Amino acid sequence: MGTALGAIVGAIISNYFGPHVLVFAASVFVLGLICGLLRADAAAYRFGGITLAIVMMVPRTGPAWQIAFHRFAEVSIGIGVALIMAVVWPEMETKPPGGK
Repeated sequence: MGTALGAIVGAIISNYFGPHVLVFAASVFVLGLICGLLRADAAAYRFGGITLAIVMMVPRTGPAWQIAFHRFAEVSIGIGVALIMAVVWPEMETKPPGGK
């Protein structure tokens, strides 16, 4: 959820403002307010901030929404692969030596 929020906020803000530190700071604050309103946990806010920074601060030749979409797609694919691997290759339980 945090990555999606960061990508959305980053794409919207980047379309209207250039890469400036005050715009970035205000965007992080707005992202925090949105996460608070949606009752997202701190991890969602953290991942949203990372995505926001990537979308806003990476030099680009195309529109900001492309960077935002690519970042969201990359993270979503990574989550999907991790879930598949957790099912295909589960972690084995280890028994303590000499224990039951």
